[in-house]
Amino acid sequence: MHRLIRIMLILLLAGILIYLAIFASVIWKEHHVPAPGDDYDAIVVLGAQVTPEGVPSIQLGWRLDAAAEAYFAHPCLIVVCGAQGSDEPDAEAHVMADVLIGKGIPEDQILQDDTSFNTRQNIRHAAELLASHPVDTVLIVTSDYHLPRALRLAEDEGFTAQGLGSPTLGGFWWLKNHVRETLSWVKYWLERYLNLKL
Repeated sequence: MHRLIRIMLILLLAGILIYLAIFASVIWKEHHVPAPGDDYDAIVVLGAQVTPEGVPSIQLGWRLDAAAEAYFAHPCLIVVCGAQGSDEPDAEAHVMADVLIGKGIPEDQILQDDTSFNTRQNIRHAAELLASHPVDTVLIVTSDYHLPRALRLAEDEGFTAQGLGSPTLGGFWWLKNHVRETLSWVKYWLERYLNLKL
């Protein structure tokens, strides 16, 4: 019994150390994404929480600010991604499109994916929407902690992708987002390399 407990403690310690190593790599990756150029043919903005009042959360607002800045620096098609969550009054994509139109971006330059519930679906549905357009390189816009994995998923879908990261809320929200992103990387590797359906 003592030996079994010792083995379980060793495994627990090893799991914690592996998790902390992945956590550190998430932070390292987000600070080493190459700066985007100006040769992108489309912008893909990944969704985030919409408040019960129907407006973007702070972090989604920052993503939209970054996307608008990228658009006016280099006008091109924009894809906004995000379905309607159970606690959201409208699909994230619809709210995002309205905000970008309010910033002066023409409605006919915005494509909407309102059916995706996770990052992989965001990227895959954006690829489908852009399939009939002459697009070689996309600019992925999302929060900085989320950007490295989004770029990896974009590559998996055949995109040549650049990335633009918007800020992240600090304190508790910084920790929560990075803890969740660490787990998302583990899920990505299990799906990608072990073909698990999680």
